[in-house]
Amino acid sequence: MTDLSVGLLGIGGLFLLMIFRTPVAFAMLIVGYFGLWQLEGNRTAGAVTLTETYSAVTNYNLIVVPMFILLGNISSVAGFSRALYDAAFAWVGRFRGGLASASVLGCAVFSAVSGSSVATAVTIGKVALPEMKRLGYGDALSTGSIAAGGTLGFLIPPSTGFVLYAILTEESIGRLFMAGILPGLLLMGLFIGTIAIIATLSPETGPRGARVPLTRRLALLGRAMPLLSIIGISIGGIYAGIFTPVEASAIGAGLVTLLAFVMRAISLRTFRDALFETLKTSAMLYMVVIGANVLNPFLAVTHIPETLGHALVSMEIGPYGTLALILLGYIVLGMFLDGLSMLVVTIPIVFPVIVQLGFDPVWFGVVAVIVIEMGMITPPVGLNVFVVKGVATDVPMATVFKGVTPFLMAMVLGLLLIILFPQIALIVPNSMFGQ
Repeated sequence: MTDLSVGLLGIGGLFLLMIFRTPVAFAMLIVGYFGLWQLEGNRTAGAVTLTETYSAVTNYNLIVVPMFILLGNISSVAGFSRALYDAAFAWVGRFRGGLASASVLGCAVFSAVSGSSVATAVTIGKVALPEMKRLGYGDALSTGSIAAGGTLGFLIPPSTGFVLYAILTEESIGRLFMAGILPGLLLMGLFIGTIAIIATLSPETGPRGARVPLTRRLALLGRAMPLLSIIGISIGGIYAGIFTPVEASAIGAGLVTLLAFVMRAISLRTFRDALFETLKTSAMLYMVVIGANVLNPFLAVTHIPETLGHALVSMEIGPYGTLALILLGYIVLGMFLDGLSMLVVTIPIVFPVIVQLGFDPVWFGVVAVIVIEMGMITPPVGLNVFVVKGVATDVPMATVFKGVTPFLMAMVLGLLLIILFPQIALIVPNSMFGQ
């Protein structure tokens, strides 16, 4: 068998293992190790596994993962996420669909502390869905807005998706974080616009909330201000060049922990629970990075990325035609794989093609993350849809998928705008770091 044949069998085996519910990290480890064993021998396979494992867990840049996860977990158990939502609702709740818009705003802000789509959807969903139910919101609009808003956690910095992309491609985490800001705000605006259109066409699905006096709105904003300040310090500090993303993550986690104890918002027991949850999530993400680092040398030996690049270039459909094929492939994969699996499995294969075509690697990181976000709300997998269904147990799955469809169209529009106008993603990192 040729190296390429072994590589194709390995990729087929990888997808087969994931179909049988093997965790993606271990699926990549198995395929990477035994693939190298087949091509290079047991000694090389063992050496690569050991060195890549050590390299992954000692990577300084990966510290941002547990730090930002801890920041999100402390914010959640301390009730800071509830304060964000209450403040957002107080300011926009009086408009049609205002509660759904407040949910999207809450998701956007909480994304800036959690870095996780699932955590964002669960945290805001537990707060917002009962309120929307009480005010008579349509099930499709309420669940759809939470599922779609939760996807912002994968785009708005700090994003675990950008961290993994940076590790896999050796791009700057800081540039990627900054590149996600304007696209994240663009998608947030498109989601809110979608809610406004739905509530205007079907007023019964998104009734107005009670008008909140200005003094009450300011008071609720004041309650949310400590966490907003921490977000501003962390993200603003990166933008201003005061500290690196790793330092920003540690400062943010330290400040939110100190704030939670000073305000007596958490106990030692809830703090311990947040630490254990952080350890579990971080261990999973570290295993994913280790698996990807073992799989990548196997793919390199099989020459699959180069072969794919040559095949796409030989089709002579131009850079944007090739990009369209790659994104179409992501959309199809998104129907069956979760976002994290798609990222770590596909980036080592498609990234060399993107570079060869002359696209900006940071810009493509944003585009790839948005397409992966779309997969989080598309059937039949739609991870965020299942997460929201777990919170709204009385809402049929079909209703949730119906609810996310308009938001999926909004994401398609946002993606097209970023492809047509790459500066939406690049203007902030270029202004900070130069071209």
